Amino acid sequence: MFANRALCNMLRMTRVILLLLLASAFTAAGQGTGGLVYSAQGTVYEGKTGKPMEGVNVSLPDRYYATVTNADGFFTIKSDTPLSEVVFSFLGYRTLRKKADGSYMDVRLFREALPLPGARIVTGDPFEIVRAAIGSIRDNYSQSPELMECFYRETIRKRQRFTFISEATARLYKTGYNGNIGQDRTALSKSRVLLSQRRGDTLCVRVIGGPTQAITQDVVKNPDIILGEDLKNYRFEMLPPEIIDGRVQFAIKMTPAALCDWALYDGILYIDQETLSFTRVELSLDVSDPVKATRMMLVRKPLTLRFKPKEMSMTVSYRRDGGVSRLEYFKSVFVFDCDWRKRLLSTQYTVVNELVVTDLYPEAVPISRNDAFRFGDSLSEKAAEFSDPDFWKEYNIIEPSESLEHAIGRLKRR
Repeated sequence: MFANRALCNMLRMTRVILLLLLASAFTAAGQGTGGLVYSAQGTVYEGKTGKPMEGVNVSLPDRYYATVTNADGFFTIKSDTPLSEVVFSFLGYRTLRKKADGSYMDVRLFREALPLPGARIVTGDPFEIVRAAIGSIRDNYSQSPELMECFYRETIRKRQRFTFISEATARLYKTGYNGNIGQDRTALSKSRVLLSQRRGDTLCVRVIGGPTQAITQDVVKNPDIILGEDLKNYRFEMLPPEIIDGRVQFAIKMTPAALCDWALYDGILYIDQETLSFTRVELSLDVSDPVKATRMMLVRKPLTLRFKPKEMSMTVSYRRDGGVSRLEYFKSVFVFDCDWRKRLLSTQYTVVNELVVTDLYPEAVPISRNDAFRFGDSLSEKAAEFSDPDFWKEYNIIEPSESLEHAIGRLKRR
């Protein structure tokens, strides 16, 4: 009798444990991309002109979920927990916290007045400020490995018509900010091709790009871009200070000051006045020498195709969270003309790559070499391997702009 009772108690306890395990499994399954069931959406406008604002950072307080507004100022942000507030920030504008009550959010951002007391106006050497910021990288950026979840979009336009659109979710593994990117890796999780190139639009030209740009073009971590030996080749000029996310920033303009065998950049560095951390970097490649610019932009092309660089620009921004700054957003734009030697007219192409860090994993699990997206790979070639046309239903990060939606609509009508 006692044995039977003990057996019943054991079975009952086992059942309870199984139920607890199942509950834990469902809880874990509800976290991450599959459980982003709470959302807020709306449009961000410039407060004075009423025009939609592109590239506004949209985030959740005390969480790492984030996105940016599209070209029409529209956004959707999702979370695995109910949303109470949404934070909006943009260069030079007052940061706004707005309650999320389930209704469509019409948001207006206004320029931040900057009444700095005399003691805060800095007239020091901008070059020395940049050097001090470089020396403070170890204090301001994570020295431990981190695993981030990202959303990536790549588009190609032939003249004004979109010929290729692809999107992907990816994992980004970054080691500590010690100037070494050798162990940093990114891997695709899911992807979809929204618009495939037609045969007549296919061009066997590859410029630098892909989600690995979040590694190679991380200006703060990769000193080979501008913050290393190249620093001596630039002239620095102090601009009026700016506000980013409620914090006062040095705005330092950099222009080429030397003749090198490679193309240099024009740009603006935004450096937090209090922490000396790089908050935002805007760079535009000097394309006045087509040969030098081509070396920086082009990966490969057919022998008889003429490649004429027009623009290579990029924006890298960093978000401060818990006393640590980390990569938040990356965007690159490539514009170039191509023509075959037998043709008189050239065709302009525009390639845009956009990546936003949407979440931070609790554990920094390294990405294996076999799973990593290689630096020479292109998303157009790899997207099919990770194709999941339904992933967008629950994991919408950067909304397509109106022009992108028209391009996608044409594909559906076919």
